[in-house]
Amino acid sequence: MGRRKKRRWPLVLPLLLCLAALFFWWSQNAILPQTVPIQSAALPAAFDGLRIVSLSDLHGKEFGPGNEKLLAEVAALKPDLIAITGDLIEREEDLEMVPALARGLSDIAPTYYVTGNHEWAVRRVNDLKALLTGNGVRVLSNEYELWEKDGAVLAVAGVDDPNGPPSQKTGPELREEIRADYTILLSHRDTVEAYESWGYDLVLCGHGHGGILRIPLVDRGLLSTDRTFFPKYDGGPVAYPGGGTCFVSRGLGNVGASFRLFNRPDLPLLILTKGE
Repeated sequence: MGRRKKRRWPLVLPLLLCLAALFFWWSQNAILPQTVPIQSAALPAAFDGLRIVSLSDLHGKEFGPGNEKLLAEVAALKPDLIAITGDLIEREEDLEMVPALARGLSDIAPTYYVTGNHEWAVRRVNDLKALLTGNGVRVLSNEYELWEKDGAVLAVAGVDDPNGPPSQKTGPELREEIRADYTILLSHRDTVEAYESWGYDLVLCGHGHGGILRIPLVDRGLLSTDRTFFPKYDGGPVAYPGGGTCFVSRGLGNVGASFRLFNRPDLPLLILTKGE
């Protein structure tokens, strides 16, 4: 009997290794769509039910040729608006994948983009913005665009990452210019508490990658981007006591040789509803 048990291990070990490899691949590549309701008394009835897909931290990753798998997942969510909140690329070579993704997203719904810290590190921000603009994406460089419907006005605003020019307009300064019933801000960094005083009704951001590695069962992020443990804002909506919400995306890709574990690529659909 002892001999038989020993003989089984050479078969079991390769099977376990294969299962571990499959799980690791699945963790990096199996997109996780999720629906997140965002309720606000400030939302005009005309925009009740607005559907927003939030894309963040792709870092040049491609889900199939031309990002066809990602585009199919986004299209299935039937968004009215797509927000890209930075770190779209990580290396200069990643610029090659931008046109197909930009065209694909803008064909689905109006798509807006703001820079993250990695675009500025690559030093090709102007080229990236030109590629996005030329393929249908609205780049928001410390500016905003108004949506009007049934007499109501919604503003979609965006600020460049702080790694950009030091003299650039700030989020609060931009907010002072906006005259709208409801304001949405696209910003890269997950500085959730700072946004509360900026005066926007909804802030969309990313940067933290959901804590990079997540702890199963409790579903908590393990590491922040500056490598501190258990980040406070590791993904999802945060409601401010004085009104307004910040939504933090867990992101889609990885930085360099890092990887995701128990933290599948995040594809959130935010559905805005009018509350009381």
